[in-house]
Amino acid sequence: MKRLVLSRPAAIAGVALLLGGVVGAPAVIPNTVPAAQAAPVVAAPKAATSTTADRGAWSKTKKLQRVFQNGTKLDVVDSRNVTVKVNKTKELRGRERVQVTWSGATPSGGRAASPFGTSGLAQEYPVVIMQCRGVDGAKDPKKRLSPETCWTSTWIQRSMVEGDRTAVWRNDLYAPKSLRDSQYTVGGKANAALPVIGKENGADVTCPDWKLPTYNGVVTPFRSAKGKEFAACNATSMPPEAAVDSAYPPAEQYGFTTDAGKGEAQFEIRTDVENESLGCNENTACSLVVIPIMGLSCTDSNDPAGTECRQQGRFAPGSNNFNNEGIQQAVGPKYWWSESNWRNRFSVPLSFGLPPDVCDVLDTRAPTGFYGSELMGQTTTQWTPAYCLNKKRFNFQHNRMSDAAAYRLVDNGEAPAAFLARKRSAAGATSPMAYAPTAITGFSIAYAIDKPHNTGEFTNLRLNARLIAKLLTSSYPASGLGTAHPGIGTNPVSINLDPEFRALNPGLDSTTRESAATLMSLSESSDTISALTEYIAADPEATAFMEGKADPWGMVINPAYKGMSLPTAEWPLLDTWVPETQQECLQQNPSPYLSNVAAPVTNMRKIAEAVLDGWPLAATKCDRPTTTDPWKLGRTDRQGVGTRFVMGVTALGDAKRFGLRTASLQTTGPAKPAGKFTSAAGRTFVGPTEKGMLNAVKLGTKIDGRLGTFPWTQEQVRKAKDAYPGTQVIYTVAKTTGLDRADAKKVAEFIRVSTSEGQKPGPGNGELAEGFVPLTKTGATAPLWKAAQDAAAAIEAQKGAKAPTSNTGGTTPGGGNPGGGGTTPGGSNPGGGTVPGGNTVPGGNTVPGGEVPGGGSGSANNAGGSGSTPSENGSGGTEKNAPSNEAKTNASGKVETAPTAKVNSWLGRFFVPMLLVVGPAAALLAGGGQLLRRFGGQS
Repeated sequence: MKRLVLSRPAAIAGVALLLGGVVGAPAVIPNTVPAAQAAPVVAAPKAATSTTADRGAWSKTKKLQRVFQNGTKLDVVDSRNVTVKVNKTKELRGRERVQVTWSGATPSGGRAASPFGTSGLAQEYPVVIMQCRGVDGAKDPKKRLSPETCWTSTWIQRSMVEGDRTAVWRNDLYAPKSLRDSQYTVGGKANAALPVIGKENGADVTCPDWKLPTYNGVVTPFRSAKGKEFAACNATSMPPEAAVDSAYPPAEQYGFTTDAGKGEAQFEIRTDVENESLGCNENTACSLVVIPIMGLSCTDSNDPAGTECRQQGRFAPGSNNFNNEGIQQAVGPKYWWSESNWRNRFSVPLSFGLPPDVCDVLDTRAPTGFYGSELMGQTTTQWTPAYCLNKKRFNFQHNRMSDAAAYRLVDNGEAPAAFLARKRSAAGATSPMAYAPTAITGFSIAYAIDKPHNTGEFTNLRLNARLIAKLLTSSYPASGLGTAHPGIGTNPVSINLDPEFRALNPGLDSTTRESAATLMSLSESSDTISALTEYIAADPEATAFMEGKADPWGMVINPAYKGMSLPTAEWPLLDTWVPETQQECLQQNPSPYLSNVAAPVTNMRKIAEAVLDGWPLAATKCDRPTTTDPWKLGRTDRQGVGTRFVMGVTALGDAKRFGLRTASLQTTGPAKPAGKFTSAAGRTFVGPTEKGMLNAVKLGTKIDGRLGTFPWTQEQVRKAKDAYPGTQVIYTVAKTTGLDRADAKKVAEFIRVSTSEGQKPGPGNGELAEGFVPLTKTGATAPLWKAAQDAAAAIEAQKGAKAPTSNTGGTTPGGGNPGGGGTTPGGSNPGGGTVPGGNTVPGGNTVPGGEVPGGGSGSANNAGGSGSTPSENGSGGTEKNAPSNEAKTNASGKVETAPTAKVNSWLGRFFVPMLLVVGPAAALLAGGGQLLRRFGGQS
């Protein structure tokens, strides 16, 4: 069925909005709001002991055999009971990772440096993992799983030409005799004609002619979701998503099995937004296919190929093949499509969540935009369809932007509500504000770090506040170039060489890397940075380091940051050192080296994807198209599996969706700076678990003023020992007087819905994403739930309330200055100022219609980035620190979130909504009718 298709740039921008996640499903009980509040009846979830949602965990065991024909006998040379498990298969979203584990498989030999794409082909007895369109057993042949519907990133994995001796597929015992006798096979057809791949001067152009007397050829074409067949015999005959410069790295993997027969892999799911040719979506059935390579089963043949077919591998189990030496192909993954291997497949049916454009297409009403915290992104993406597909509700839209700017929009009457993690000062506010607790989540330090000798990923990263301070202050020289930096030349070049880091994280390599000298972070104001820097400020060892005291091993702070005041809402790039060098590239591009290594960006989604891809944001790569062109600095290369070392500040929801590993943060240690240590003994580290976040929430026992927040401090976290320092409560903030009545009703409705059905953990529409802890009517979160109902009533009534008490303690959940914390570029006057970007729609001159949940096509402080910098579009580069109150729009027109807000003029108030109605209506007339049928019946 035809669907609304965006241009490639728009589709790539829309990837940032395919968000999702999971936690468990508590029971729901009715609750009647007191009649005096004149509020509708809502339901609140009970406190639950388990928050594991049904994501369709899958498991199956099969008996797999390798058989050799000897005369009339069939000899089983290997037989194994193999079990494959997948942790989730339902309501999947673009780039979400699922965990695949297996046991009982043949141990692998010759581990490759990377398991992805062609890099993983030089292994013996691997486990092939790929995504395919279709399912086994489908009655409709077009919906049936086949090798032609399985995605590979290159033609090399689908087509091959071999001599008579090495054409082992012609001796496959389970292949039809016609194919065994065929010298040339195309898509399972014997002696087929060469596929046509184009035209030249009016004549057909076919695949390169491999029809030579002593050669044998086979092609496994790829059939797209639209039915187009790609010959897949060279680079030009592959689908567009398989281009060398594709926006995404290969997803297919060749997993390694240990000597014990076990293995695991994190597999990245792609939807039709990331891969239109593969075409997986909520209406197109797809499968995850897992093929444990046992080796080809072979016919009784004495020819050379028959001998090759019976080979059993040259690499010992558990060995490495980092030099990419040749393997015995009969036990390799190259012939995954051959019948001996294909018949051993485990096919796992997958289902997908709604696409990001569903609200744009099906709801022509102008969206009501809430602005603010990026931490809410994963859950609001799941909540959005529960509004736009229910005509009794309003068309909700979340526009990600800085917390301080979002507050100013609300205070100035330019937005009905904001999502904030910290309380703002009431001084100078145009109206009293109500803070309704809406979600419990937080930030995380996500990482991808490989253990030495390609022995797998490091899984237990521990960080303390001083290590984070070292990274943020650019106190590691990063490379030989940086060792010339005055004041830090004798410091460890990168964190993996730091004795403090090695004491907490033993067993890692000592290879110097620029990416191990920095923590990927934000370039603009954020309540998350306030919370992170408050964590640093509360730690005695980190505070002493920031003030200029060397650590016990002699490492000192970068002089540019010495004495910097913390906490702060925006981390500045203070280092201005430009290296003196003879490198022509750096002479043509003089710039602060360590700032280029840090390369902060405008949103945490980019950081999460950088960790996911193992692609540092550092803009230190010298490049030029030709030798006559000037040099330019751009983004460094992706890191290969086995050599990755990247860390970044991410939203916990993003980390959970992408399957990223997250660090445990130190909560207790010495009461004052101590001497050298060699292990983590005597120090407590807590990760972002539900238990750790609930323990933090328990510290905020008292509301800060009527309709205020529930503050706690990092000092309390240190004393509690078992609370996660990155925990943050996100509040829906709105005026209690002066707000438009219709908007007030919508905000109140949102609070009630989000704190009732919206707290049911799960991946579906209206449910709570993974990385969030449910608000419940009973238990530790009960005071927050009650406060949310009180705030909803006050906002709906618009009768005002006693102004929230000024935060004299200077802290809200996670602590920090009520105005945002610290002295930051751009200031953070919560009580006044102009709307970010002036009297324009936040996000710049964009129009509705982009691929964004809830409608719209941009964002104030564009979550897709501001400016078409190389770090955003995949070609290198970085973003400079930008004032926190500046609305940003991608210069190339690509956006990732959706701005639609009231405009401060009568023209904006009436003309923009008209466009919002007419634009989608036109889209429906042009091609949305089929989409309406596609989503028919949903409300």
